[in-house]
Amino acid sequence: MYQHSLDQLSVYDVVSPLGDAVRPDNRWVRLAARIDWRALEEQYAAHFRRGGKQAIPVRCAFGSLVIKRALGVSDRQTVELIRESPYLQYFIGLPVFSETPPFSTRSMAAFRSRIPEREVARAARLLNRR
Repeated sequence: MYQHSLDQLSVYDVVSPLGDAVRPDNRWVRLAARIDWRALEEQYAAHFRRGGKQAIPVRCAFGSLVIKRALGVSDRQTVELIRESPYLQYFIGLPVFSETPPFSTRSMAAFRSRIPEREVARAARLLNRR
């Protein structure tokens, strides 16, 4: 089951480990602003039926694949980097910083089965563009 839940976070909505808001000029914050999350959510939600276990939100799923692709790391490293970074947690749509991983490494395979690689690659290329 997928429940629509996209509300664009402001950089001021996220609390970093030091109590400060994430900086709006950070590359992950800028990339989050460039992605059409609503369009992605519509495509992603079509993969789920009513009822059943609650699905991980598209921003979390798609964002984690973009992080993996852009940084060239493994599934395990992706989850660990997200766990450590308030900027990556902002990018995947978490409202506050947490040292608890938002999903397991096994979830990454499920994300790949539902999200086209071309979309992930396109977003990853945008990361270093200004």
